[in-house]
Amino acid sequence: MKPDVPPRKFPRPREPRGIDGLRPLPDYLAPGMPLMFVGFNPGEMSARMGHYYAHPANLFWAALHRSGLVPEPLTFADDHRLPEFGIAITDLAKRPSRGAGDLPTSEFRSGREVLRRKVRRVGPRMVAFNGKGVYEHFTGRPCRLGLQEEVIEGARVFVLPSTSPRYAVLSREEKIEWFRRLKQALHETAAQIGRR
Repeated sequence: MKPDVPPRKFPRPREPRGIDGLRPLPDYLAPGMPLMFVGFNPGEMSARMGHYYAHPANLFWAALHRSGLVPEPLTFADDHRLPEFGIAITDLAKRPSRGAGDLPTSEFRSGREVLRRKVRRVGPRMVAFNGKGVYEHFTGRPCRLGLQEEVIEGARVFVLPSTSPRYAVLSREEKIEWFRRLKQALHETAAQIGRR
């Protein structure tokens, strides 16, 4: 008779990096857009829906309208319309994943020069990073919210709190207030350019 042997424990399989079968979201970029938004990478729901910030709890679309950056309410299904309002949108990394932490930092590093090329092509007045983490992956150093000292290819840089529901340090109203500050910074930048 065999002695009782406890069942062998196997390590849990490692979470896959990225999600197979889901395609990256298209960039909506056109030369002359005054404002460019940059996110981490497409989340699972956004990739499945094929639109930016598709999670119903993501504040991006509400903040865009309530701050006055766009004159009418938009939803994720309207992302292709952003250039109508002078807004370009892209991600630092393009591969979809369940969370930004599921991608290796090398993908964000390789996205740095790609993003610089996109900024050169579009020529925005302002590049807005949707989350401190995105900008910190881009620069490799810590930052604060708001207008930055750095200029990217001639564009001013503004760092917003992440609109993801995972980032709950600030309230919805506080996040929307940062979008209002972005609008004001964009307006002031345009005025400075006009005075030159």
